[in-house]
Amino acid sequence: MRTLRQDLSLSAIVAGFVAVLVGFASSVAIVFQAASAAGASNQIMASWLLALGIGMAVTCIGLSWYYKAPVITAWSTPGAALLATSLHGLSIEQATGVFIFTAALGLIIGLSRWFEKLTKLIPLPLASAMLAGILLQFGFAIFSSMQGQWLLVGAMCVSYLIAKQLWPRYAILVVLVTGLVTMLFTVGLDFTEVKLSLTTPVWVTPEFSWPALLGVGLPLLLVTVASQNIPGVAVLRANGYQTPVSPLISSTALSSLLLAPWGAFSINLAAITAAICAGPEAHPNVHKRYIAGIAAGVFYLLAGLAGATVVALFAAFPSAMVAALAGLALISTIAANLQATTNDPEYRDAAVITLLVTASGISFFGIASAFWGLIAGALAVAVQRLRR
Repeated sequence: MRTLRQDLSLSAIVAGFVAVLVGFASSVAIVFQAASAAGASNQIMASWLLALGIGMAVTCIGLSWYYKAPVITAWSTPGAALLATSLHGLSIEQATGVFIFTAALGLIIGLSRWFEKLTKLIPLPLASAMLAGILLQFGFAIFSSMQGQWLLVGAMCVSYLIAKQLWPRYAILVVLVTGLVTMLFTVGLDFTEVKLSLTTPVWVTPEFSWPALLGVGLPLLLVTVASQNIPGVAVLRANGYQTPVSPLISSTALSSLLLAPWGAFSINLAAITAAICAGPEAHPNVHKRYIAGIAAGVFYLLAGLAGATVVALFAAFPSAMVAALAGLALISTIAANLQATTNDPEYRDAAVITLLVTASGISFFGIASAFWGLIAGALAVAVQRLRR
């Protein structure tokens, strides 16, 4: 506890808050769409947020504290998108059975160390290129959102440039405050729909249907591994953290398994929000950035307990502000990964191919572009070595 108090920093706490803000505000609507597809009531939807919040809080705090690294977990946004289109025709009980099945398979993968062996085969330039390809979309969003809210986003960009020179550790906090002040003096913020209330957990007895397990459960597992866990490991590796992978995969899968009856459809390593907490904006000292992971866990817990209240609060922030906040928080991480992408001549061409395929956003068989970018880069490396 003494070490924890000594390592506390405002910049790390802000990074944890921004990670949770971006994670909830950017994809919570997809989670509700997935719940609606299974016919979930409003109470069950709120229970989903509570279960996910508790699971993400426990894994963020526990893993970050134990490994002294900013281990950020999240729900699977691609997984939620998959569920939103795949759960139609299934009951909420059958959907819960799918969650348990997927989490059990993930736990087996983690305990068998298969995932860790796979990640060791991926060269760092390819992993960095894949991550850069994912993050580029958030960088583009800074300027695309400026079309509708040029004054708001412009003020946030200017404040970022100034704060990076004067107070680099608190640049994102300055950006957040600038955005709020600009909103108050322009269109204002409407908090009339925000009401404080605690979420009540709702148990759903699972029902196992083989067509649902094979048709929804296996794709959910594949999407989560390819689009979340692999980029999540890449974030840690790109920032110099050699945290063992298998315990991370096992812990997140176990939390999903235990909380699935209350709505935890998939808890896994975060990628985008993890980059916010693992980068230099969280803290210049890499050994003190784990505080950002712990802070994210605390905010996840509060968000889960508040449930619908948090959703209404995040809805009060305009989408342009959230997009700009996320993109500006990731600029340094994007730059670092672009440098790592082209730094090694041996992997340069393959890494650029990985970057382009990932950034293209293509999707085959419901699997996101991050996976296909990695496959394309690996094929390029294989062809180069075959020629030699």
